[in-house]
Amino acid sequence: MPSNISQTILKMASQRAPDKTVCPSEIARALFPDDWRKHMADVRNEAIKLQEAGEVQITQKGKAVNLEHLKGPVRIKFISPQS
Repeated sequence: MPSNISQTILKMASQRAPDKTVCPSEIARALFPDDWRKHMADVRNEAIKLQEAGEVQITQKGKAVNLEHLKGPVRIKFISPQS
């Protein structure tokens, strides 16, 4: 399941305009429409792994966030290979 979550994060985030983000709940709802809330931690954890790999950026209020202090709502932004 984690690779499916990662693939969906990358797909959905890359389909946004370069300065736009995706909400983790959008990914959870797309993958688990009936019980998406219980998968939110899985989505966030995969987003963290993708940020550590340099593929996405996790933001809060439009600013990059320190993963050690991640708390509250976040957004996920695709990092283009051309960037």
